[in-house]
This record gives sequence, structure tokens and C-alpha cells, in this order.
Amino acid sequence: RFVYLPYLGLKRVLWALMLVMSVAIYGSHAPLLTLCKVDGKIPFSASSVVVLTELTKLVISFISLLIWDRRQLGVSLSWRHAAPFALSALLYAANNNLVVHMQLFMDPSTYQVLSNLKIGSTALLYSMFLHQRLSLHKWLALFLLTAAGASYTYGGLQDLQHSSSSSEMQLHVTLIGLLLISVYCLISGLSAVYTEVILKTQDLPLTLQNLFLYYFGVLLNLIVHLLSSNGAGFLDGFSFWVLVIVVSQALNGLIMSVVMKHSSNITRLFVISCSMLVNALLSILLFSLQLTGPPGEYSSLQYCNFF
Repeated sequence: RFVYLPYLGLKRVLWALMLVMSVAIYGSHAPLLTLCKVDGKIPFSASSVVVLTELTKLVISFISLLIWDRRQLGVSLSWRHAAPFALSALLYAANNNLVVHMQLFMDPSTYQVLSNLKIGSTALLYSMFLHQRLSLHKWLALFLLTAAGASYTYGGLQDLQHSSSSSEMQLHVTLIGLLLISVYCLISGLSAVYTEVILKTQDLPLTLQNLFLYYFGVLLNLIVHLLSSNGAGFLDGFSFWVLVIVVSQALNGLIMSVVMKHSSNITRLFVISCSMLVNALLSILLFSLQLTGPPGEYSSLQYCNFF
């Protein structure tokens, strides 16, 4: 008992650190992409970044397997264990590339708020596929979140139409951005729920499952890169901030695999929601983002915190 209690406390501390780190990474992703822009454009290939991110996760997973689950290397495995992860990798590949392209059609804070609509899509798919019934209070919360996203979208479009020519970043989103964010939220929910089902139904260590997932991730994203390459070099347009994105997204992917294996997508949704404040603070500090509204009404920042 005396040995178990300190272990339990350490486990809780590690969980808390992982979740806090994930909140910070989620919230900083869009601002980091904005820092990489040159003359308003993304100077690097989105597919290159995704390939490097998946490759980083693959290498870390393989090293983890050698350290903690070396005995699994001698176990005979069937292709049926690995094949389900191909679809997960395909869905993640589509979304990872979408995230980069969406930054051209909206500011970082607008992306962070609207991307939270994937909480609704994930919860719906979670209830359907995992047969987890949601209470009335939870459905009401999802409705409020959807309403908040819709209201924020309208405000962002209005800000774009009436924005001034100042150097300060304005809240904005285009119609193409709305279409892309809708597709992104649907794929995000589907990929998360599907991956959780696989991770929990297979009696395999997480390190080996990650190895399968990221192997397909590297393969599929490399194919995407080769097909979409316009002759530019693989690392063209890379900077220090791009490398920060690669490392941070790799760490976040590994953290989320632990969350889905040993907790649930509901925990993941909580992390995503908390990251909105991190994103807003970074956007204010780095880009002088104006989060104000007409007199007598909630400002955008107040509105985000309310929900």
C-alpha cells in the first residue's frame, strides 16, 4: 500500500503534465503557422511538414518499443493487426494537410474557435460508434457550442468586410475557409473515434500500435507529397518555427494516442476546448490581435470564455 500510493500520485502528476502540454501545443499550432508565413503565404510544403511529423512519431514509437516492449518483437503478428491503422493514417493525413491550408483563409484565433466545432462531430460519432449515451446536459452543451461557433463565424465575416487597413490582425474567415473547416471537423471526429476503437479492441501494447499507425502515416503522406510536389526541394521554406511545429505536433500525436488508449475522446475534447484561451493569448501577444466588439455587446474574447 505504501508503495502503491506514491505510484498513483506520480501517475496523476504525469497525466496532468501530458494534458497541460497538449493544451499548450494545440493552442500554439495556428500562431506558429502564422509566424512561418512570408508575405501572407505559407512558404513550405504542407505535405513535407506532415511527412516529417509522422516520421518523428514513427522513430519515437520504435525507440519506445525497443525500451519498454522489446518482447513484442518476437511475437508473430498478422496483417489483420496492422491493416485497420491504414484508414486512420489516411484520415489523419487529410486533416493534417487541411490544417496548414486553412490558415490562408482565416486568422489563427478564428481557426481555433471554429475548429472547436469538431467537439460536436466527435461527440456525435463517439455516441454512435461506441454506444455511449450522452445526457441531456451534454447535448445542451453541444448545442450551445455549435451556436457559439455559428455566431462567431457571422461576426468574423462582418469584421472582414469592415476591417481597416491597419497592421493589426483582424478576426476574419472566408467562405472557402468555412467549407474547409466543416470538412476538417467531420474528418477529425471520424478519425478520432475510429482510432480509439482500434486502440482499445486490440490486445497489443500502445508502442506497437503506434508503430503500425505511423508507418502507414509516413507511407501515405510521402505519396501525397510526391504527387503534389511542384519540383521544389523537400525542405524549401523551412525555418526554426517549422521545426518547432514538427516536434510539437509529433509529441502531441503521441500524447493523444495515450489518451485514447487509456482514457477516451471526451478527455481529448476537453483538451481542445482549453487550448482556445492559449491560442487567443498568443495571438494577442504575437500579432496584436484585436478581440473587441461593439459597445454593450460581448467581446470575442468574453464570448469564448463564456463557452
